[in-house]
Amino acid sequence: MATSKFNALFTVIILPVAAVFFFSWKQATVDASHQVFKEPERSKMESPLSITNNQYRPSYHFRPPKNWINDPNGPMFYNGIYHLFYQYNPKGAVWGNIIWAHALSIDLVNWKIIEPAIYPTKSFDINGCWSGSSTILPGNKPAILYTGIDPHNRQVQNVAFPTNLSDPYLTKWYKPDYNPVMAPIDGINASSFRDPTTAWMGSDGQWRTVVGSKIHLLGKAILYKSKDFVKWKRASHPLHSVHNIGMWECPDFFPVLLKGRRGLDTSVNGAGVKHVFKVSLDMTRYEYYTVGKYYEHKDRYVPDRTSVDQKTGLRYDYGNFYASKTFYDGGKKRRILCGWSNESDSQTDDIAKGWAGIQTIPRRLWLAKNGRQVVQWPVEEIESLRGKRTKMKGLKLKQGSRLEVKGVKASQADVEVVFKVSGLERAEPFDHSWLSDPEKLCTQKRADVPGNVGPFGLLVLASNNLTEYTAVFFRVFKYRSRYVTLMCSDATRSSLRPEVYKPAFGGFVDSQIQKNGKISLRCLIDHSVVESFGENGRTCITSRVYPIVLSTKSKVGLYAFNHGLETVKIIKLKAWDMKNGNVLDESSYV
Repeated sequence: MATSKFNALFTVIILPVAAVFFFSWKQATVDASHQVFKEPERSKMESPLSITNNQYRPSYHFRPPKNWINDPNGPMFYNGIYHLFYQYNPKGAVWGNIIWAHALSIDLVNWKIIEPAIYPTKSFDINGCWSGSSTILPGNKPAILYTGIDPHNRQVQNVAFPTNLSDPYLTKWYKPDYNPVMAPIDGINASSFRDPTTAWMGSDGQWRTVVGSKIHLLGKAILYKSKDFVKWKRASHPLHSVHNIGMWECPDFFPVLLKGRRGLDTSVNGAGVKHVFKVSLDMTRYEYYTVGKYYEHKDRYVPDRTSVDQKTGLRYDYGNFYASKTFYDGGKKRRILCGWSNESDSQTDDIAKGWAGIQTIPRRLWLAKNGRQVVQWPVEEIESLRGKRTKMKGLKLKQGSRLEVKGVKASQADVEVVFKVSGLERAEPFDHSWLSDPEKLCTQKRADVPGNVGPFGLLVLASNNLTEYTAVFFRVFKYRSRYVTLMCSDATRSSLRPEVYKPAFGGFVDSQIQKNGKISLRCLIDHSVVESFGENGRTCITSRVYPIVLSTKSKVGLYAFNHGLETVKIIKLKAWDMKNGNVLDESSYV
């Protein structure tokens, strides 16, 4: 039984004191700023089928059994347990009534939802408990910084602590009456002042955190310092700011090693270390990051010259992915990225099915060898869900060919494939103006538009007659003496339902295709979720798709394909059935 298995897993790693405790219990229509935005333009036609039978419900991605979720908040590893807090509406499948829900795991795969950690109770958060971060203080004491909405609808920053540190699950949290600890004074925009980061300690013994903000179109990471985590003082200048970019939501700031995949505690700085600064950009509904240098003596972050510091810059994920948060996993010495993927279905259907939003699979994150970008890969624990496997290798895909991947459940699978291309010298010429908008390029050069080297890749969640499919593919272009690789996750033909938002997402890949002619792709397919990782995690794209085929008794297909003139070879392909992850809900919502 799932409950017994899950509780047994927890029992193995909890100290004996735990015996006395038991578990008590755009593509997006709403953003992490908690303002309601207009949906993408969709047909007014009703869905031709009932969506309430949960055919779109993911089976191994985290989400509670019902209602709305958005931003991951304050993820942390503490005394052998992973804690995930997240924005949650206990009263419905649309945004509103937001609290900090709380889930626990020992493997980042199976989760136990316990009672909410933070919800409106005080004057400083009576109108909302919005996003924030966790920090482990000296003495192994967790603390949460979060945004509250006060009676005047000002966004203020508050602190909360566990009520009982001997409770291994940190079930109860209290909010001191001296809150708020940071208020929008001295010219700070009170409606654009939110989402404090994990704090870090400088060599001077002072804590630092940044809060996202803006003045007109100037994005700002307002810096605060504290000696005791109680009294916070605003620094004389922001950690970083950029003109003409708008509100910076959900900022994240952390160190990465120049070499190797080992993660670092947020307070680490010095030789052999760079820093990553990420913001969720309200203006575009996407996230952007830069890699650079943190000058502690100046309290300034300066991006490297190779990092574009605006909305054409690097992104963790070029698809339906927002409000991400990283944390340091001290148990396995790694940095883990958590993100939110909203529905692309209509709000009417979200209400009908009774839930909206998921958390993407946690990803390990590290700096690429070139030092110019981060690399992401699903945490190794997700492989524990792999079941029956099929594999193939040495197969050629000529122009217009399609090869079915048999032997796995195509609606719930993990697929890894390595392609080798030929005829690179005959790749299509690349227009330099395309660099600014890979998504537009993917829309123009979809999977059914033949090219020279590509498109080639996977058709996932496909109907038998291919009237529905999501295409995840590469296309290679030639620019002067170099090659440019485009990766797309094209949902434009993913569903016959007219009310569904079906974009073609895209990003460029820093690949070695010029050197060895090879490129890899991994897809995690989970009903309405397709997470794709190109070239071992250098480019990632998440799509939400809702094909009618999932609701029928028809076969769901998975294919490798090539619509390019040049032959593509499958060096190796492995695919696994994926088992369900456990999400046990014994919570008590207010």
